[in-house]
Amino acid sequence: MRGHVSFRTTAVTVFAYAVAMAYLEAAVVVYLQLALGGQVGAIFPLRPASEAGSLVAIEAGREAATLLMIGAVGLLVGRGSLERLAWSAVVFGVWDIGYYAWLHLFSGWPPSLDTPDLLFLLPVPWVGPIWSPVAVSAVLVGVGLATAWALRSGRRLAVARWHWGAGLAGGFLVVLSFTLDAGRLIDGGLPGPYAWPVFAVGMLLALAAAVDALRGASRAAQL
Repeated sequence: MRGHVSFRTTAVTVFAYAVAMAYLEAAVVVYLQLALGGQVGAIFPLRPASEAGSLVAIEAGREAATLLMIGAVGLLVGRGSLERLAWSAVVFGVWDIGYYAWLHLFSGWPPSLDTPDLLFLLPVPWVGPIWSPVAVSAVLVGVGLATAWALRSGRRLAVARWHWGAGLAGGFLVVLSFTLDAGRLIDGGLPGPYAWPVFAVGMLLALAAAVDALRGASRAAQL
């Protein structure tokens, strides 16, 4: 049955799932913040682990569950390991962008793309201005769709070792830019200036590797 579903239908279904997933998560965040007597977006300084109690463990578990849901869609939709990874990237990107869009619609937060946000908790707190995860997500959606479309079209992506190496190195730099303030946040401090040059180098490195691999597939298809 899966083989008879067109690429367009698959993409629309994946997008719809990710947008619905983003709606659900944004709604839960609004409910929880208001139920706990807080204000949406009032994140920093972080609550001490002793004060937050089991909420820290619950939040970390929610993040792990979210990644599992994203990976499950990629596994079910993709026809090979690379295509599964591509669809997982699409789900992640659409979900992340949709989450901020729904949250702004529900509560007015974030007021701008420069607003800092707590992005992740595993294994340490990640923080950055909202434009940074949105930029990552936009690239994931674009590269993921291009990769999935190329593979569905019968093209072969010759992903060389340097592509993987550059992609991983770029991803490491992006994550590093988010976690440089982890110690300060854990100690109850506020985030400092964002290390956007580190982020930019990481993004350019990973994007260059992805574009080169996709261009290789296009050249192979023309031969």
